[in-house]
Amino acid sequence: MKKYLFYLISFAFILTLAACNNADASESLTTDDVVSAFKDAGLEAEEPREMTKDDYGIGPMKAEEGTRFLIPSLGDDSGGRILTYDKESDLDEMKEYYDSMGEESAILFSWTIKHENVLVQINGSLEEAEYEKYKEALEGL
Repeated sequence: MKKYLFYLISFAFILTLAACNNADASESLTTDDVVSAFKDAGLEAEEPREMTKDDYGIGPMKAEEGTRFLIPSLGDDSGGRILTYDKESDLDEMKEYYDSMGEESAILFSWTIKHENVLVQINGSLEEAEYEKYKEALEGL
């Protein structure tokens, strides 16, 4: 009898853990959530598309999901990237990659925003006041 009670309690515990894990997964932001937040805030996030390996350049390709978007007011093929991660350490590694490039050379500077499981990287020619609007929109999610 004790053996069956042990199995029953173990099974209930496993179900509880699985339910908690699924609840956390459903709360993760997607790149579509971010694009929508930018557009809802009246910001440019045009022609969003899934990132390819070429969009990552020599950076680590550890993102769960990656979306490239354009900011037409910055010129042709200028915009940003939205990356989502399962592991915060991978997100931090990519943020450090973009931030260190900007520290090495002003021409490689870009804005980065980290919020929950999302990293946004935006062309550094965007004015700081506009960057703050993107940051506010993302952090509002």
